[in-house]
Amino acid sequence: MNIALLTAAGKSTRMHMDIPKQFMNIGGKPVIAHTMEAFEHHPEIDWICVVTLETRIDTIKAYARKYAITKLRWVVTGGETGQESIECGIKQLQKDCQADDVIMVHDGNRPFISEEIITDSLATYREYGSAVAAIPCIEAIFRSGDGISSIDQIPREELYRTQTPHTYSLQKMLWAHEQAKLKDITNTTATCTLMQLLGETIFFSKGSEKNLKLTTQEDIEIFKAILKVQNDEDS
Repeated sequence: MNIALLTAAGKSTRMHMDIPKQFMNIGGKPVIAHTMEAFEHHPEIDWICVVTLETRIDTIKAYARKYAITKLRWVVTGGETGQESIECGIKQLQKDCQADDVIMVHDGNRPFISEEIITDSLATYREYGSAVAAIPCIEAIFRSGDGISSIDQIPREELYRTQTPHTYSLQKMLWAHEQAKLKDITNTTATCTLMQLLGETIFFSKGSEKNLKLTTQEDIEIFKAILKVQNDEDS
């Protein structure tokens, strides 16, 4: 089986908002509903698991009913960090799934994931045993110790910006989180970061500039603009 594990347990502390960004209503529906729909409509995704805040479990289930998300099978309480939340999700999946089932970890607040990105992630996984969505850096990159100046340029041709999804087998995900405990690795920013720290090679699948993560107010404005363009084209 191919299972989408969507992380939606963040509290949006960086944006100083009353409501977590994944639950903001944009374009007529909550951000997490946009994200769930992308996986609902993909023919290769069998089930969806959402990891969220304990107070939002019933909310996620209500969204599934309202927006006809028939593939939603699990809604799980997350942890204090992204790493902990992903572990909560895979521990739940371990009860119902097989070791070789494919787990596609994706940020719940990346609502513009496309069918092409999902398809390529699965294709890359089948070829290499893992997949991390990424895009090449196109800007000039400098390293700075003080945030004011720099004399150290990093060749952009060697740099890639990772996104989600991150696709691994359930067995591999469970192994990584067990190793994290043994090696006292905590609060990694993403599954690919944890895997790299454990010595794993990262294999890139297709990403997209549109596959943005809603982290800042500017991201939300971009999301609204893209939605408007899409709605205008559909009308």
